[in-house]
Amino acid sequence: MSDLVPFREALRVWIRVAVQSFGGPAGQIAVMHRILVEEKRWISESRFLHALNYCMLLPGPEATQLATYIGWLLNRTPGGIAAGTLFVLPGFLSILVLSLLYASFQQTDFVQALFYGLKPAVMAVVVEAVFRIGKRALRNRTMAGIAALAFVAIFFFEIPFPAIVAGAGLIGWIGGRLRPETFAPPLVLERAAGEDLPIADAQVHQVRPSLGRSFRVLAVCLGLWAAPLLVLFAVFGPDHVLVREGAFFSKMSVVTFGGAYAVLAYVSQQAVETYGWLTPGEMLDGLGMAETTPGPLIQVVQFVGFLGAWRHPGGLDPMTAGILGSLITTWVTYVPCFLWIFLGAPYIEWLRGKRGLSAALAGITAAVVGVILNLAVWFSLHVLFGEVAEVHRMGARLLVPDWSTLDPAALVLAAGAFLALFRFRLGMMKTLAFSAGAGLVWYLIARGG
Repeated sequence: MSDLVPFREALRVWIRVAVQSFGGPAGQIAVMHRILVEEKRWISESRFLHALNYCMLLPGPEATQLATYIGWLLNRTPGGIAAGTLFVLPGFLSILVLSLLYASFQQTDFVQALFYGLKPAVMAVVVEAVFRIGKRALRNRTMAGIAALAFVAIFFFEIPFPAIVAGAGLIGWIGGRLRPETFAPPLVLERAAGEDLPIADAQVHQVRPSLGRSFRVLAVCLGLWAAPLLVLFAVFGPDHVLVREGAFFSKMSVVTFGGAYAVLAYVSQQAVETYGWLTPGEMLDGLGMAETTPGPLIQVVQFVGFLGAWRHPGGLDPMTAGILGSLITTWVTYVPCFLWIFLGAPYIEWLRGKRGLSAALAGITAAVVGVILNLAVWFSLHVLFGEVAEVHRMGARLLVPDWSTLDPAALVLAAGAFLALFRFRLGMMKTLAFSAGAGLVWYLIARGG
């Protein structure tokens, strides 16, 4: 069967999508919708939403998976590989350059001043994500209760994120059987009557699911996923930072449902508190990089991988270790995305008709709001206070800031960022730019004084 869209033309469009994909998952999905549905009319509104529904069921970055899936629809496996790779490539190159500069010049006044203003704005962006996702996900008291339980579980009792996802999915699945109206999915697909589909259903579903095809996809993708990890294990041994990063981010790629901010909550907890690869402030710096560069927001994990390997090179040159850390982190984060799409795409219609899966997704999405709220509180404490102590009481963990270390300038910058986002609707990129500029001026003046 010939491609529905000429492959060369599709490549040019995917490059356009990639370089315009700022602003996190919501912005990236909007860019794809504008170009592919409204401008090119290569795919219908309902087909686009249908693909998005499926990608929301998957772990990992949904915007990357949506690009891969639509690329697969248009040009089969080569199209999916091209779309997914081009979607990630600009962000990867940008974060790699910024990571090299950050590691080389982190101690200079200019770099510290730039990120001093960026951090409060990033904090405001994460809080804005809580409200944005919460509006869609918390449609009733039951969903709000799941979000509250998730927040208490991860913030106070440090319950692992995968366990929270599993528990929320189970609650949603059971609730969907008992009270289906309460656990209706947050995104409902309705096809307009008589819609003129640019791509007919019969065309996009000619690849039939089969066990043989599924085994071939599994063998190829799992082999590609595992190959660099096995090489690193053989060369450096199990305790080297590159092996640890590859194993950790491989696990992350299969358990992190709910989008980039939910992933960041899990990564922050583990990379900062468990492995010590970077500090809370550096995690915020990495998030600021990812927010202001094209590509998936989850690309911040590349910065984590770079800095962790640069700081613990294990006998390698620090810069070489950092670059290898970037590569292995990116590889194990995105190869699973191709696996989920190529394996599951022929089964999409089957998945679409299963109410239990939709209800489980609704429960997971509600829990994700609580997890992102945890991330917002954690970031806020470390942005506004110089010292935050951990106090354990009756099995619960409390984060207690030292009020004498409150940074008034950071508080003012954060308040300005909140006003820009919530009151004046300035937009994420402008808010980040203005906050970074204000912080730069303040920091350099204060240091000069």
